[in-house]
Amino acid sequence: MNTIVGSHDLLLVTLDTLRYDAADELVRAGRLPNLARALPGGRWERRHSPGSFTYAAHAAILAGFLPTPAAPGPHPRLFAATFPGSETTAEGTWVFDAPDLPAGLAGAGYHTVCVGGVGFFNKLTPLGSVLPGMFAESHWEPGYGVASPTSFEQQVACAERAVARARAETGGPVFLFVNVSALHQPNWFHLPGAAREHGDGPESHAAALEYVDRHIGRLFALVSRERPGFAIVCSDHGTAYGEDGYVGHRIGHEVVWTVPYGEFELERGAWR
Repeated sequence: MNTIVGSHDLLLVTLDTLRYDAADELVRAGRLPNLARALPGGRWERRHSPGSFTYAAHAAILAGFLPTPAAPGPHPRLFAATFPGSETTAEGTWVFDAPDLPAGLAGAGYHTVCVGGVGFFNKLTPLGSVLPGMFAESHWEPGYGVASPTSFEQQVACAERAVARARAETGGPVFLFVNVSALHQPNWFHLPGAAREHGDGPESHAAALEYVDRHIGRLFALVSRERPGFAIVCSDHGTAYGEDGYVGHRIGHEVVWTVPYGEFELERGAWR
């Protein structure tokens, strides 16, 4: 990352609540054409989340603890705060002397932008202000939240406006973070023909991911428009739909801890 930070615009997308099995099945079936184009080898990497629900996972991710490869380690990290005795800070790790990654990148000249999705980013309460408060600029509206059938396209439009302003005002590199709420319950409305009484399930979860795929290319184009881009797209945690009697997350179950992950460079101007 020491050759990336400073020369590339950076994008971090967390697909909130996305399960690895659903993501893997859809990309293998050819139902995620934009993500398949971007992901190395057209496939997700299987990783373990640092937390079982949004707040815990994002507190770790935004401190540099991205989801860990689902194999014995130690695994060198892309980003790491200065920390004596760290066993995952390696030669290629970009090290920052700050309490969180956005602050570290700001110190390296980046304008940091957060486009929130789920309630932990809504800034309506002190708790909902902690994570977005790490960024120089943060945005949230009800239309970006879990109850909106058009949440992601509204988030993308917000990101486009924010990045355009930042480039016009500073001309420097941008770190864009987007927490995508579309996968989180309720997601039944993404399944064609579904009604509220049908509730959420694996099929509507999959349909929500297909909805996200239709628009995510705009983010890849955005961060590679002025300079090369580097993107990380991952889930923060999964969720249960009845496995072993469990529903939801903030539990220690395989479908919650196992998440899809991808990281890749974006050539300048390659995405349209």
